[in-house]
Parts: sequence; C-alpha cells; structure tokens
Amino acid sequence: MGSIEERERIRSRLDAIRGEQDEPVAERDDVGAPWLDEQGERRGADWLPERLRGARLNPGRRSAAMIAAVGVVAAIIAGIAVFRDRPQAQAVPPLPVVHVAQNDSTDPPKTAAVASAADAELVVSVVGLVRSAGLVRLPPGARIADALAAAGGAQDGADLISLNMAQRVADGDQIVVAPPGGAPPPARGPAPAPGAAKPGKVSLNNATEQDLDGLPGVGPVTAAAIVAWRTTNGKFTDIEQLGEVDGIGPGRLAKLRDLVGL
Repeated sequence: MGSIEERERIRSRLDAIRGEQDEPVAERDDVGAPWLDEQGERRGADWLPERLRGARLNPGRRSAAMIAAVGVVAAIIAGIAVFRDRPQAQAVPPLPVVHVAQNDSTDPPKTAAVASAADAELVVSVVGLVRSAGLVRLPPGARIADALAAAGGAQDGADLISLNMAQRVADGDQIVVAPPGGAPPPARGPAPAPGAAKPGKVSLNNATEQDLDGLPGVGPVTAAAIVAWRTTNGKFTDIEQLGEVDGIGPGRLAKLRDLVGL
C-alpha cells in the first residue's frame, strides 16, 4: 500500500510539473519597460499581422553603441567630402595700370606747323621775257623750270639755252630770262652781303650738289648734307655755319673757308 500511494504522489507531481511547462511563459526584456509593450501593441494592432504584433526591436546597448559609432564615422566622411568639394576663391591677377596721355598739343603745334611750312616756302623773282613777271612762291627743292612755269612760261624769242632748267633755286633768287644774244643775265640771288661768293668761289646758297661735290674734301655724301642743311635751316648767313653740317669738322672747314662764299 505504501508503495502504491508513493507512486501516485510521484505521478501527480510529475503531471503538475508537465502542466507548468505547457503553459506559455511571457518573456520580458530586462531593458524594456512594460508600457512599451502596451504602446507597441496598440500601434501595431491595426496593420501588423497577428504573428508580428508582439514583436519588438531591441538592439541592446552594444548594438546601439556600434550604430552610433557608424553614424559618427559617416558624418565625418560627409563633412570631409563637403569641405573638399567646396568652391575655392581664385586669385585675380592685378589689372594693368592705364595711363591716359594728355594731348596738350592742340592749337600751338598746328600754328607751329603752319609757320614751319611758310618758312620752308621759297619766294623767287622771275623777270625778263616771261608771261607774268614778278614774285613766285615755290616749294622747297624747286628748280628754275618750276619758277618759269609759275611765272606763266617764257615768251616767244626768249633765250632758254643760257638757263640751266634743272638747277635748284633758293629763297630770294632772281631769274632773268633774256632775249637771244642779249646781255648775260646778272648773277642770281639777293644783293651781295658780307662774305658773299666772289668770282671763282662756290656759293653755299646757290650751288647744286654737283657744284659742291667739286670742292676738295667734299664728296657726294657731304654735298648732299650741305644741301639738306640749307633746305632745313634756310640760307647760309655765315661761312662758319658749315661746321654744323654732318661730316665737316674744323680741319675741313679751314680748307673750305677760302673756297666758298654765300
């Protein structure tokens, strides 16, 4: 009897233990609060499936720390990318300084140019057998032929053979057109002045380049320089002005002083 009762007691105890194991045990996270379960159930009751309504997301402390670390690293990488791609200001090279030149040459230079042109103009007297005897104005470098043309040309019967039509004229010259066989024309040029060319001397104001080239120590280059000085500065007024011509030094001037005149 004792053994039967003991067996029944053991069987009843085993059945009680087996019954407790069959009952569902509600698991609860150590970290979560009870009100989270109720709030989650209320939010998910409408659209979550029945089997997922009791599910909850709880990564735990370690996983939350890892997620935060990943977020910090991502933020640092994004900041570096933004800093690297930011627009950089380009240095602008300095602009060149522009200086505006003031044009002070208005009326005075024009007046000076007109005066210079007037000074360069040649005034020559043409007399004798010409159609319009008198004073004619010629440009620099004009010749006797130009002077006769400015005076209307020679009349019939004028002796043109005695005139060198290619000879250059100087300011203040006088050209006499005589009849054939008439008296030789007087010396061209203004009235003799101190230092004027004497017979046998070469006139600095009337001589051509060929005439000057015949002087001792004067070649074609120096002769052209003498004529150029005469064209630029006007007539010679002193023999010593030969020293202002390119190529004529004191020694050459001493040799020419007795061979030339005005």
